[in-house]
Amino acid sequence: MSGEHPRSRGRTAVAGVPGGFAVNPTLLAVIGLLLFLGFWEGVSRLGWMSPIFLPPPSSIPEAFWREVTSGIWLDRILKSLDHYLKGLVLGSALGVLLGIATGMSRLLEGLTAWIIRVLRPIPGLAWVPFAILWFQISPAAATFIVGVGVFWINYYSTLAAVQGVDSDLIELADSFGHRSRLVKLVKVVLPASTPGILAGVRTGLGQAWMSVVAAELFGVAGLGQRMNEAATLLASDIVVVYMLTMALLYGMVDALFVLVRSRLLKWRP
Repeated sequence: MSGEHPRSRGRTAVAGVPGGFAVNPTLLAVIGLLLFLGFWEGVSRLGWMSPIFLPPPSSIPEAFWREVTSGIWLDRILKSLDHYLKGLVLGSALGVLLGIATGMSRLLEGLTAWIIRVLRPIPGLAWVPFAILWFQISPAAATFIVGVGVFWINYYSTLAAVQGVDSDLIELADSFGHRSRLVKLVKVVLPASTPGILAGVRTGLGQAWMSVVAAELFGVAGLGQRMNEAATLLASDIVVVYMLTMALLYGMVDALFVLVRSRLLKWRP
């Protein structure tokens, strides 16, 4: 029989506090958030920094409501989601496919080795001039930048996952007569490497949002463009509104992905 007191469940002991005093982790998180918001509010209210450069949290709801009632907020969200989803799907799909192909073929890995070493260090923003030349200032340009941003993450995570498959599993497949690469891919490689591949896709979810903002700062309609407009007018409260909007959207997308991933991997022990 456990000696743990029922009230101590779900609580964390605070080091150095007499009597082993324990605090609920959720309560600690709420207290921390309130302290942060209070400090932020004080910075502006006490004149330590002008509200033009750092708006107090109390001004954000009003700015948010103005954006919502004007219709701008929803319009920019829909435009950014379009760039985000198209670029995410395109970049992730190409990265995963090339990662699988390269991971299963030493010949292809050798042929692409120096090409990848040359292209990989180039940051996504460096492709903006070409995106504008090729697609003009258009949604296609934003999609291209987002796709480049997530491609490498998915490529390297997939390559590592495929090359990390236990060689004993490959030999076991051979002993059962599964000698073709396609059969090995379906029966062995994909099931064994799926967790690593999905880890790369999840990392790309956040990178894609950063790429969306970068792409839209150059004039493509969306959250990034709206933030740039607001910053130009010194409307920093609106900038914060869209920063929080992106955080919320990313949180929702990530939570949905985790749910889908758990369904895909439910066969694993």
